[in-house]
Amino acid sequence: MDKVIVKNIQCHGILGINPDERVNKQPILVNVIMEADTRKAAATKDIVDAVNYYDVAVRTKAFVEQAEAWLVETLVNDVAAMILKEYPLVQQVMVRVEKPNAVEFAESVGVEVVRSR
Repeated sequence: MDKVIVKNIQCHGILGINPDERVNKQPILVNVIMEADTRKAAATKDIVDAVNYYDVAVRTKAFVEQAEAWLVETLVNDVAAMILKEYPLVQQVMVRVEKPNAVEFAESVGVEVVRSR
């Protein structure tokens, strides 16, 4: 299966269990790898036959920024479910959500899931 990749979608939102995380928006990075058959889009040269990665990025950013999730695990699973629901050409999706400022001595922490139809 072919892969459509959207790397490091930069979001700012409420994510976490600590009191300051429930009030102050923080940076959140999202990576998405979608498996879909790209042959029809390649042949027709029509965006209708493709996974529109721009649309996925915009929709994912909006979703993450309004979610106000308590756990990264919740957010990453919800993003994966949203992509599978809203983009029928996607057969499988890998989503990784990272919090760059969660641990002062680590570049970031995150959770990655793979979900299929």
